[in-house]
Amino acid sequence: MTSSRTPLTSLPDDELHAFLARQEQAYADLQAEGLRLDLTRGKPSAAQLDLSDALLTLPTTTKDGAGTDVRNYGVLEGLPELRAMFAELLGVDPAQVVAGGNSSLTMMYGVVVDLLLFGGVDSPRAWSQEEQVRFLCPVPGYDRHFAMLEELGVGMVNVDMHQDGPDMDAVEALVRDDPSMKGMWVVPTYSNPTGAVVSQEVAARLASMPTAAPDFTIFWDNAYALHHLTEAETKSADIISLCSASGRPNRVVMFASTSKISYAGAGVAALAASVDTVAWYLRHLGKSSIGPDKVNQLRHVEFFGSAEGVRAHMRRHREILAPKFAAVEDALREGLAGLDVATWSRPLGGYFVNLDVMDGTATRVVRLAKEAGIALTPAGASFPYGRDPRDRNIRLAPTMPVLDEVRVAMAGVATCVALAAAERVIATRGSDD
Repeated sequence: MTSSRTPLTSLPDDELHAFLARQEQAYADLQAEGLRLDLTRGKPSAAQLDLSDALLTLPTTTKDGAGTDVRNYGVLEGLPELRAMFAELLGVDPAQVVAGGNSSLTMMYGVVVDLLLFGGVDSPRAWSQEEQVRFLCPVPGYDRHFAMLEELGVGMVNVDMHQDGPDMDAVEALVRDDPSMKGMWVVPTYSNPTGAVVSQEVAARLASMPTAAPDFTIFWDNAYALHHLTEAETKSADIISLCSASGRPNRVVMFASTSKISYAGAGVAALAASVDTVAWYLRHLGKSSIGPDKVNQLRHVEFFGSAEGVRAHMRRHREILAPKFAAVEDALREGLAGLDVATWSRPLGGYFVNLDVMDGTATRVVRLAKEAGIALTPAGASFPYGRDPRDRNIRLAPTMPVLDEVRVAMAGVATCVALAAAERVIATRGSDD
């Protein structure tokens, strides 16, 4: 990197055109490499999946600690040992945990559907009987959350995601007098994609804020709570206790899974909430299920042994992932620092780097990258309906490629960002003439 670079918008025309010519040549060289690299989704790498291969020889028994035969029906709430493990990791009581199948997203979808069909513990009626149902969506955020709501016909309203959590002044104003505001998404620790962490203060405001809807529900997706990239392991805010203390114990439903801890397609998921909400969830779940995959649950209990076993396992993940995130930082700094055309996050955990490029250029950057053999998540994917009003946001997922591929891909991305920015500045100057 050279911090002495002049911002692109400050360059005189001749220097700006010379810069563009250099970027066009760099891009042509990039295309000539014939790359086939993928930074689209936050998938674990093969090296991370290898860490859990002992699961393939487990479990060694067919019974849990209480003597239940895990091969048979029953135990809708999940094995006690696994519920206890999740409870310690999430900071709740085991009675507040349901251990499920391989996907927390499936559990989220089930909760939204149940609320629409039946209403929740504090609901005066089913949500589908309301004139309108809307969710607050911190942005940038997780595209699968937004796609789920769009699929189910739930409206979405953007609020900005800050480094300490959602913009609480906006959130409080929106929920105070509007009963159609029924819920919101929050990824509290190392959020997708910015890496933001919801502070205890923001969590307390979420827990205690007045809402026009008596059954306003926070979907607290703790997907990355254990995915630390440094030795400083950030603790998630204790939202369930905060809601209980504020007299709104049923306001929050928490979700987590081992999808990026053990096997992404064969892990275990969990839901945590008030005891009443857990009973509500199980009552409806019992009409569609006669129990989770307890063989896989027992396999995970044996593999990890304890909550501390999970934490130790995640430190091994960190050894694989931290160098990749460092490579992203190095490439973006080397290619873009000083040009004043992009900013990016420097997360302490999670699976993503949030890249904001010059307004109006994100779509162009993604297209340039694709034509050079570098697949990126579509521009705008981190916003409801895939619409980023400033066309500037790109989510980078450096976890799956090997380290050398991350370095090559990110150098290429930096080239695409600089090229698109130069094109934009020149076009803007032309339109001003």
